[in-house]
Amino acid sequence: MIALLIRDLRLATRAGGGFGLGVAFFLILSALVPFGVGPDRATLAPVAPGVLWVGALLACLLSLDRIFALDHEDGSLDLLATAPLPLEAAVAIKALAHWITTGLPLVVSAPLFGVLLQLPVQAMPWLVASLALGTPALSMLGAFGAAITVGLRRGGLLLSLLVLPLYIPTLIFGAEITRRGAEGMATATPLMFLAGITLGVLALIPFAAAAALRVNLR
Repeated sequence: MIALLIRDLRLATRAGGGFGLGVAFFLILSALVPFGVGPDRATLAPVAPGVLWVGALLACLLSLDRIFALDHEDGSLDLLATAPLPLEAAVAIKALAHWITTGLPLVVSAPLFGVLLQLPVQAMPWLVASLALGTPALSMLGAFGAAITVGLRRGGLLLSLLVLPLYIPTLIFGAEITRRGAEGMATATPLMFLAGITLGVLALIPFAAAAALRVNLR
């Protein structure tokens, strides 16, 4: 499993922009929003939690189609399906590799984007905490969508259409945690809901994604 994780991290780096593509997109979005809605703090601060979470969600979408596509192209996905390692474990490792290359850089760099969008300082820890808790669910749900669309030509649009509705609960509670943190309100309830969503996704999605892969590889 560790060898598979290291291999996927190397592939993500060699494919170009594995670690920086999502962060670059997030940075551009955060820099453009003030031009669209105005630079005033009173205008930006209320919309910053939602914009930051939508930006993180879209940044995760950028590299989803590569989770299984490269393995399908070179035939290694067939080898993984017949290897002693359970396919469910392989799905979980690939989702972990996607989170390390996409979600983790977003978590680390999120305070910078919060400054660009005039997010109050007291909300920064809650922004980082919500992204750290929610982005693993985004990567795992993305792995499920990638498993369904693997092998399809131009499946990127279909992948986005499949995954975006699944992202909505994570988006709602992630943005709510940041909004409540900015306003000094209690965040325990949305935190528990977001943690429940992430734990449920991590427990169930590897089995669903592995089943989708087996169907597509027949």
